[in-house]
Amino acid sequence: MGELTDIDYEDVFRQAPIGMCVSRHRVIVACNDALGTMFGYPPAMLAGQSFSLLYPTPGEFERLGARIAATVDADGHYADERIMKRRSSELFWCHVSGRALISGNPHAAGIWTFDDLSNKRPVTAALTPREREIAAFLVEGKTSKLIAREMGLSPRTVEMHRARLMRKFGAVTSSELIKRLLGMPRGA
Repeated sequence: MGELTDIDYEDVFRQAPIGMCVSRHRVIVACNDALGTMFGYPPAMLAGQSFSLLYPTPGEFERLGARIAATVDADGHYADERIMKRRSSELFWCHVSGRALISGNPHAAGIWTFDDLSNKRPVTAALTPREREIAAFLVEGKTSKLIAREMGLSPRTVEMHRARLMRKFGAVTSSELIKRLLGMPRGA
């Protein structure tokens, strides 16, 4: 086996089996082939584009950006599972994690990974932007009270959205809703 100096790290980045990118101020500076394939773009086309291109709506991009900044400032890194948008406009569940490269300035520069969860968790219902955000919190195991606090909503409003999600997914209980959001079959 060759020395570590024989490894072409740029090639490793490009061929990594998970979507990866480097960003500055929420703009993709460079990305690998897996990220391009996942979102349906040639990697060169994503370079220079705002991450907003990958979100279902501009509002979700803005709200999540604020949450990311607060978490990265506190913890140094960020991870969640959320619904993203492919070039074809297809929505899909994605695990996203990242780290700021400049301490104290979470969006100045970062390294991000994206893992497509659509094979395990398909998006099976048409959801509003707010329902998508609440669904992402629910799969994290957060209560309505915590979701309300993080989103700046009343717990009653979160409960109203949860009830709509339950109807859309045909769930009778909250735990059944979570299972459906996670893509688990009925009776699992």
